Amino acid sequence: MNTNFIITIARQLGSGGREIGAVLAKRMQAAFYDRELITLAAKESGLSPEVFEAVDEKASFSLRGGLLGYRSSIMDGSYTGNYLNNEELFKIQSDVIRELADRQSCVFVGRCADYILRDHPNVLKVFICADLPDRIKRISSLYQLSANKARDLIEKTDKKRAAYYNFYTGRTWGETSSYHLCLNSSGLDIDAAVDFIRQLWKMKYGQEIPHQVRNDETAGSLNL
Repeated sequence: MNTNFIITIARQLGSGGREIGAVLAKRMQAAFYDRELITLAAKESGLSPEVFEAVDEKASFSLRGGLLGYRSSIMDGSYTGNYLNNEELFKIQSDVIRELADRQSCVFVGRCADYILRDHPNVLKVFICADLPDRIKRISSLYQLSANKARDLIEKTDKKRAAYYNFYTGRTWGETSSYHLCLNSSGLDIDAAVDFIRQLWKMKYGQEIPHQVRNDETAGSLNL
């Protein structure tokens, strides 16, 4: 029986979801995967990371039915001169996610991990959201953007994430029925969010998961 614990985190831009996931993984002594999946998928397939970067959490090419025209300039030799569509790239990344989940306890951020690992025996699926003013404030601070530009980035990014998720899963991104927990991070610090997720795990599976005592490096607020 697979005893690895898996937590997947889908998140609105500016909600602090990635930060919550990173701290959660550290406290629980689990592996953390976000954009690291791009490097791993590239290594597994022999493709250049730029191929996966081009379609990372985007479905625009596939929704138009097009093919990726990336040739040898960004590909390694095994795929030189070939074309791959987005579905094939998604399958490669999905296989990497499943292999990692079978090998070790993990926290995955985004990339349809909740859907890909829907049959895993020990998975907790979380969606992190936040109030729009807090998200705008966070993105403005992180990227040195005006409030209007931060709002535009949030709207465009969330639209792309929703299209990607909806296309590959046949579900609706952010719909409550797809997750075990939908958490609004506004007004919460990292500790509160992380502890809430850990407590839900215990209630759902009736067991504790590893916990590493926090230190000053991981303590703090979400700055929302």
